[in-house]
Amino acid sequence: MQTTLRSSVSFDGVGLHSGEPARLTIRPAGADHGIWFRRTDIALGDTCIPARWDQVEVSPLCTRIVNRAGVSVSTIEHVMAALAGCGVHNALVEIDGPEVPILDGSAAPFVRGIVSRGVRLLGKPLMAIEITAPVEVRTQHGLARLTPATGPGLSMDFRIAFPDAAIGEQSKRLDLANGTFVRELCDSRTFCRAADVDAMRAVGKALGGTYENAVVVDGDKVLSPGGLRHADEAVRHKMLDALGDLALAGLPILGHYEGDKAGHAMTNALLHALFATPESYRVVIVDEYTAARLPGAGVERAEIPAVA
Repeated sequence: MQTTLRSSVSFDGVGLHSGEPARLTIRPAGADHGIWFRRTDIALGDTCIPARWDQVEVSPLCTRIVNRAGVSVSTIEHVMAALAGCGVHNALVEIDGPEVPILDGSAAPFVRGIVSRGVRLLGKPLMAIEITAPVEVRTQHGLARLTPATGPGLSMDFRIAFPDAAIGEQSKRLDLANGTFVRELCDSRTFCRAADVDAMRAVGKALGGTYENAVVVDGDKVLSPGGLRHADEAVRHKMLDALGDLALAGLPILGHYEGDKAGHAMTNALLHALFATPESYRVVIVDEYTAARLPGAGVERAEIPAVA
């Protein structure tokens, strides 16, 4: 069955790129509502935006959705990953500013908040997108690909390569069934190279970034206090982002995602390619066996990493 939260949960912080304070509240919603964002700081006009692939305005450093009235919310990928990773299919996300608070740079605080409220079953069957044929997008830098599932849910392969030895080349494969996202990915933080910080701030990005809400590396050094949470935290965070961006399909995906140096724009381009080729997918009713293996099924509070 479809799900929503049992009760509302709020988060306060600042936007990673804007540096502006924001309060975000995730509220329960009915069946077939999906995930929507609403800007509470705007009094007039259309203030609601569906969290959907065709509402994305391409941005290299975050995922930004925009409605026809020009109202937008940026950096939605971590809260979207938390909702998908906790198995929440319907919610209204209210926010009093243009950017989701970055919190500690991971999805773990969102996960802890969602799990603390609990998930409620709704009275309608859950649908999913089953990948039936490969679809991919490529650039000179990398690729993103969806292929038919090797199991009953969603699995993921990701590869990255950075010149800084503190990151270097990393790869990881995960079956995202049940609480894998919560246990393995949700506490991995966004990261950047020290050499890129000044350039980002020169164009009005990373204004809210600190060593506490992002992992900053310089060559073979990790500048953020406490170092890494995982030796491969960078590739884990890329997988976290990918789950959040794939959640913009609007339904859970049953298939295998492969990312090679892929980012937000490439994963969104992949969803555009998917829905432009109807022969590559079909919408199916999720049976009990598959439902038990989706991301978030049966997640327990004890599975959340202690950092949250």
